[in-house]
Amino acid sequence: MTRSHGLRSLARMGLLACLFGSSFLWIKLALGGFEPLQLVFGRLVLGALVLFAIVKATGKRLPRTPGMWLRILVPAVVGNAIPFCMFAFGERTVDSGLAGVLNATTPLWALLIGFLLGSERLSNITKTIGLLLGFGGVLVIFAPWQASGIASWGAAACLLAAASYAVSYTYIARVLSGKIAPTVLATGQLGMAAVLIAVTLPIGGELKVHLSLGPSIALAVLGIAGTGLAFWLNNVILVEEGAVAVASVGYLLPIVSVLLGAIALGEPLNWRVVIGMVIVLAGILLTRLDQLLPGRALTRGAGRSPSGTARTGSTAESCAARSTHASPRS
Repeated sequence: MTRSHGLRSLARMGLLACLFGSSFLWIKLALGGFEPLQLVFGRLVLGALVLFAIVKATGKRLPRTPGMWLRILVPAVVGNAIPFCMFAFGERTVDSGLAGVLNATTPLWALLIGFLLGSERLSNITKTIGLLLGFGGVLVIFAPWQASGIASWGAAACLLAAASYAVSYTYIARVLSGKIAPTVLATGQLGMAAVLIAVTLPIGGELKVHLSLGPSIALAVLGIAGTGLAFWLNNVILVEEGAVAVASVGYLLPIVSVLLGAIALGEPLNWRVVIGMVIVLAGILLTRLDQLLPGRALTRGAGRSPSGTARTGSTAESCAARSTHASPRS
């Protein structure tokens, strides 16, 4: 790898961490003018439009068979509609930084799901310790033994969103991996999720929109940059750099969200949350130690199959590629 390529790779990874990590800030700001379902619908529509433009510009096509759209429906629900809603509702009462920290537990949920489904084994003592340590960090964050603990419905919603992402990535790794280009999949997911949320808007009584400049700008940035462009850049890094590179970005997301929340919103730096975040990240690092050690890193997420779709690796690697939104995903 040349020095210029290495610097470009680091720059892209840093940009992706900022795009996904700042999503929690934009959600908090957008909630100042939009109801949660309105926010989620706008985010999905804007993100889908960005990705659709990229799909068209790159000469790809959306799926044309009902069977493939039915398969995409599952991650659209559990990978976009549910977690996006959970974070939007959760951040009504939870700091944006804390939401980002809870989002970082997605790899732990993915490992636990893989263990329950038999695709992951906890015979590796390092993975077992990492899993227990990671969820121990979550316990430190919630501190249910203290009156000042943050156990609440909002925090629980954010934790449910992280678990929902893990279900989505597990499903994609098992059912859709290698059968559809990642950007096409992301476009289909966001589009279908937008339709589903549109149906719920009248039911939730959230048809009236009171536009204001600040929240509208926050929603636009969240949808265009924090969702559409972030999903695209995530897939570019996954294909060109490999799943380990995407996994490395995941360690930066909660740090970005906590710092932005403190700087931009004046959110207090709760040291219990910071310590819990460090414990969670240490646990995740232990669960992936065999992938990150020199000579043992799993890079089969990089490259393309003969059909032109991106190859992905294990469930753990697919989880690292989130988004969703996550991240990135958020």
